[in-house]
Amino acid sequence: MTKHVVVMGVSGCGKSTVAKGLAEIFGWDLGEADEFHPPSNIAKMESGVPLNDDDRRPWLEDLAAWMAERAAEGRSTVIACSALKRSYRDILRDGPPSLGFIHLYGPMEVIAERLERRKGHFMPPSLLQSQFQTLEALEDGERGITLDLRRTPEELIAAAQHWVEANL
Repeated sequence: MTKHVVVMGVSGCGKSTVAKGLAEIFGWDLGEADEFHPPSNIAKMESGVPLNDDDRRPWLEDLAAWMAERAAEGRSTVIACSALKRSYRDILRDGPPSLGFIHLYGPMEVIAERLERRKGHFMPPSLLQSQFQTLEALEDGERGITLDLRRTPEELIAAAQHWVEANL
């Protein structure tokens, strides 16, 4: 049976780093959700306008389909994706047969500092507040774990690996 993980959280929390680490450890297919955004979503974010649910739905459906296709081929996946709301995670869960979430969470000030230093990304730091306002923590009944993003990348990857091995 295939396994599928979404490393989630607001922009700048370390999703890509942890997802890449897990993909390397397990030999799974890696998906970077930002690469699935249509040009209209990227243009909207670059101009400082937050995405709404209508903007996100087709993007999330494409991610769910990507995971489902790989599952049908017998391949496991890990995706770096914000997955900010329960309803977004529900769409993702419609894809593969089994999905877990690793939520990287921490203080907005820490993430804002990271975003200020980050270069070459379409997500402006000005949208961080809107992401925190949209963010819904993992709820009872959702398979997942929340990790403190202030830990080192190596510690986060090791904790994520341990959770995956014990729970998926």
